[in-house]
Amino acid sequence: MSALPVSIIAQAAAAAPEKMNVAALVMFLAFVGATLVITYFSARKSTGAAAYFAAGRNITGWQNGLAVAGDYMSAASFLGIAGMIAFKGYDGFMYSVGWLVAYLTVLLVVAEPLRNAGKYTMADVLAYRLRPRPVRAMASLSTITVSTFYMIAQMVGAGALVKLLLGQAVSYEWAVAGVGVLMIVYVVFGGMIATTWVQIIKAVLLMSGSIFLSVLVLRHFDFSFAKFFDAIAHVSVKGEVKDFLQPGVIYGSGVEVAGWGKGWGPIDLVSLGLALVFGTAGLPHILVRFYTVPDARTARVSVVWAMAIIGLFYIMTTFLGFGAATILGPDNILVDGKPTDNMSAPLLAKALGGEVFFAFISAVAFATILAVVAGLTISASTSFAHDFFTNVIHHGKEKSPGEEVRVARITAFVVGAVSIFLAIKLQTVNVAFLVGLAFAVAASANLPVILLSVFWKRFNTAGAVAGLAVGLVSSIALIILSPSVMDPAGKALIKAQALFPLKNPGIVSIPLGFIAAWLATLLTARDPAAEEKFNELSVRAQTGLGAEKATPH
Repeated sequence: MSALPVSIIAQAAAAAPEKMNVAALVMFLAFVGATLVITYFSARKSTGAAAYFAAGRNITGWQNGLAVAGDYMSAASFLGIAGMIAFKGYDGFMYSVGWLVAYLTVLLVVAEPLRNAGKYTMADVLAYRLRPRPVRAMASLSTITVSTFYMIAQMVGAGALVKLLLGQAVSYEWAVAGVGVLMIVYVVFGGMIATTWVQIIKAVLLMSGSIFLSVLVLRHFDFSFAKFFDAIAHVSVKGEVKDFLQPGVIYGSGVEVAGWGKGWGPIDLVSLGLALVFGTAGLPHILVRFYTVPDARTARVSVVWAMAIIGLFYIMTTFLGFGAATILGPDNILVDGKPTDNMSAPLLAKALGGEVFFAFISAVAFATILAVVAGLTISASTSFAHDFFTNVIHHGKEKSPGEEVRVARITAFVVGAVSIFLAIKLQTVNVAFLVGLAFAVAASANLPVILLSVFWKRFNTAGAVAGLAVGLVSSIALIILSPSVMDPAGKALIKAQALFPLKNPGIVSIPLGFIAAWLATLLTARDPAAEEKFNELSVRAQTGLGAEKATPH
């Protein structure tokens, strides 16, 4: 193993710098400048609803694949998972496995029917054969909730990252606010066209940085996997050597949950896995990407591209996370003298590649955050404007041309402001963990009604509303009552005894969403109109007949 001086490791993992990292600032400004230029030119093209919400449906398969990957590989992936692995070993790696496997659900079940049956949002599929106003209202609420959960995680990562880079020059609060303002600019002025190209650039930068950092980690171990995994089996944590290849640090059978005793770990792992695998197919900001392509075949091609890119990235999280654990050590990953798992990858880059590479990786992480929050904001604002404002309040008719786009832009401001406020309040939480909760909400509320609408003829409006409502309320309620939010020692938001033992509610809330949709359908009268439209929806969803490139009403 090539030796890395202890002094360099200590310096790399030291507290946040007192003065500004000039190289990082230059790279930040270069990325922001480039994306603002893209936004300027995109704004000139985003004149109609189709251009603003769906990039004119002119995005190619490989472009959309890169954009999907850019949207999916969030701060939770780059910062959060690397931190989880660096601090928790094998159990942290389970996040990588869950998010990678999840795309099979998207490819095999969701992508093609969604593109063929919808227009701009998930609710379009539901409204195709069900009564549009109630299902659009609930779907819009669910979309905004999931997007806000997800966005908070990105903002938390942004604040921690900028604080690390710019030291005392910028506070955490101002860093979060700055990211929020940039996000709003991209979405309000550039729409989906600008968001797509920001995500493509971010995906290229992230993959380049991750590959180079992975190579540096392997070079540290003389490109020997045997040496690398031997080091992983002997990680020093607070003076004690631990085998990070062994499961059980988070999800072991002996994990203690305050007030609930031991033994909930394996069940919590299954709950997390269900949330990650099924949640992806219900994520609004991923689903809207399939409306930017001209046809279902291109949607499938884009998913294959995305799976290849995402798969390679999640394999590299092995080197990012375990590299930080073995080279830096969990005890040395500090910001302001406190353990900060979200900063594992940037600090590893600093140790192996110096200040310039550290600045580049941090700028990539910053790009990652901006691209994802832009995607989240446009999905939330599109859903509110298209589903709730136009189709629920105004019965599918715009009062004046361009009104739907104007409402979407106003919504972007509101969503951005709320996300900034909540991110400031939740700045100490691991971003991968926060996103895991967003996936639980998406899997519990959105996925059941999408699947049942496309594949069950008897399914009706009451079932859709019940599935969305119960999935949404149960998942959020269980999160609030869980050890994630309630802890008697004061380590969570509420200093109280947790009333639900699992940190992720998926194993309970996902079945509740399906059961509520199923029961409500059976307990209410059959809907002949919905059943009559089922055959039409099935043909269109599977073949694409009638799904024009133009924007249907």
